[in-house]
Amino acid sequence: MLQFNASKPLDFIALGRLCIDLNANEIHRPMEDTVTFTKYVGGSPANITIAAAKLGLKSGFIGRISDDQHGRFIKRYLEQHAIDTSNVIVDRSGSVTGLAFTEIKSPTDCSILMYRDNVADLKLEPGDINEAYISSAKALLISGTALAKSPSREAALKAVELAKQSGVVVMFDIDYRGYTWSSKEEAGIYASLIAEKSDVIFGGRDEFMLMELMLGREASDEQIARRWLDKGAALVVIKHGGDGSVVYTSQGEQYTGRIYPANVVKTFGAGDSYAGAFIYGLMNGESISTCQQWGAAAASIVVASHSCSDAMPTFDQIKELIKQHGDQGEVLK
Repeated sequence: MLQFNASKPLDFIALGRLCIDLNANEIHRPMEDTVTFTKYVGGSPANITIAAAKLGLKSGFIGRISDDQHGRFIKRYLEQHAIDTSNVIVDRSGSVTGLAFTEIKSPTDCSILMYRDNVADLKLEPGDINEAYISSAKALLISGTALAKSPSREAALKAVELAKQSGVVVMFDIDYRGYTWSSKEEAGIYASLIAEKSDVIFGGRDEFMLMELMLGREASDEQIARRWLDKGAALVVIKHGGDGSVVYTSQGEQYTGRIYPANVVKTFGAGDSYAGAFIYGLMNGESISTCQQWGAAAASIVVASHSCSDAMPTFDQIKELIKQHGDQGEVLK
């Protein structure tokens, strides 16, 4: 279904949000009563890239960081994980780093308080997009939050066009964050523009439904997938959180993914770890079922940890969890 050009030096590049996660240390209490937090690199595309790099993919990133301590922390962290930062640009307009404060009341009651005004990642410009860098990769991932504001959305659209021109596989993580957009309709319009040019699309069912708003319809998973497969996608990956995932292929196949048991600390980070491990399997020629299995195992590891980026597993950790649990777990009904 997908051909990755083995002659390209980089396996994977992501474009989009680089920010800071501040995860509550006092879990099982509301944020009003939380006084200490631990700092991690955050942002869905950052987390997916870190996951891919820890699994062994030669990875890079395109984005902007603030000209301050947080920006330097992010860049240093990426470099420590062997992620190429040659196209991570320091924004000198006075922008700041996006902050995500997390609240962990219980394993199933988690929330995020975001600060997204004047953030550096949305200052990415079309002129920042380097054609040679794009063409040096086998795959490019676009994060949906990069589409929320100009000039970042134009930069993302340019990157996709250059990727298509250079034979780079385009992946799209819908990554809808309502606080960044003016409306759901706006988000659905711009997400659709990228989805129709993508080879692989990741999203939760609710995220895919954003793109159905323009059609004014309710749609089944199969109808959602068929829309994008008919436009040229090779894979549509619909995530159902704790209920697993369903993958539809351009060859008419459908794969239902299992989940693995976990001692859940918090719910966020699962989708990013799933995507990172799924992409790793895909780029190594594994079957869709194996990609789903690795993704589910990675998600199980991350939700059992306090962090997201720091908890992204190695392949040995994924293998060990699968060895422990085998094919146990629930299948999406």
